[in-house]
Amino acid sequence: MDLSVFFVGTAGSVLTPRRGLPAVLVRRGGDRILFDCGEGTQRQLVQSVGLTDLTEVFLTHFHADHWLGLPGLLKTFDLRGRERPLAIHGPPGLRELVTLAMRLAGRVRFELDLVELTPGDALERDAYKIAPVPVAHRVSSALGYALYEDARPGQFDPAAATALGVSPGPEFGRLQRGESVRGVRPEQVLGPPRAGRKVVISGDTSPCETLRIASHEADLLLHEATFAEEERDRAAETGHSTAGQAATLARDAGVTMLALTHFSTRYPVGLLRDEARAIFPGTVLPRDFDAIDIPFPERGEPELISWDERRAGDIEDTHAVADPAR
Repeated sequence: MDLSVFFVGTAGSVLTPRRGLPAVLVRRGGDRILFDCGEGTQRQLVQSVGLTDLTEVFLTHFHADHWLGLPGLLKTFDLRGRERPLAIHGPPGLRELVTLAMRLAGRVRFELDLVELTPGDALERDAYKIAPVPVAHRVSSALGYALYEDARPGQFDPAAATALGVSPGPEFGRLQRGESVRGVRPEQVLGPPRAGRKVVISGDTSPCETLRIASHEADLLLHEATFAEEERDRAAETGHSTAGQAATLARDAGVTMLALTHFSTRYPVGLLRDEARAIFPGTVLPRDFDAIDIPFPERGEPELISWDERRAGDIEDTHAVADPAR
């Protein structure tokens, strides 16, 4: 099951020629989940992976740079003839916000399922969950999100199964699905359960304990880095984090990879990178349209793939098909 994070917009509050406003697309199997939807998100998608038919949307909070692209995106879905409902999740106040926004933008013909979340909720999906995490921003309700998969069955031991009298083929499959076969129980031929993957998205926040706990041993933590260390006081006043604070949280939570986002135009990105890596070397700073692929732990660690690298690979694949002699 593929799991990846695509960075639609990585700027903080003010867009630049190379960075759009906050939006992240998580792709798991056939699910396409958008976290935040800054102004211009649909344009960013059209210019990169295409305007995908989203499964659902999650908003972290209601500052304009995190949601203002949503009405236009919904109207475009309507013009394209979307029929299936779309669930939009966010903190309390979501229904009022979206209702007012769509009153101005115009109605859509597909159903909008507006779900207001509070800490402690956990949304069950196909073999994974999405849970809201209370964070410390300067609004009354701000959320981060943790997407975490269910534990997987342990490694199957075909030699042990055969020795116990189970025939290779369908009977092996039944054992791996948790059924007993010929008196042989799954736990006799399966290793210990294997952890699923975890991705945590901070939204806008000061460093906070709730986010550190939610990020425990996450494969990937996306954390805002609005300020450099020289403006730590300003970060605290505005409910944001420095790159160093994000790195400290990642280190203390034992995450595998930290991806910094929400960059301010006041700093060169290299400054934030250096401050973070001095504390947590496993830090990356994605650009718009970069992606991070997250394999199962036994297959390797998360990998940042630049947009240019991915496009080059696509071109090579096209050439390989067109020219069998290669």
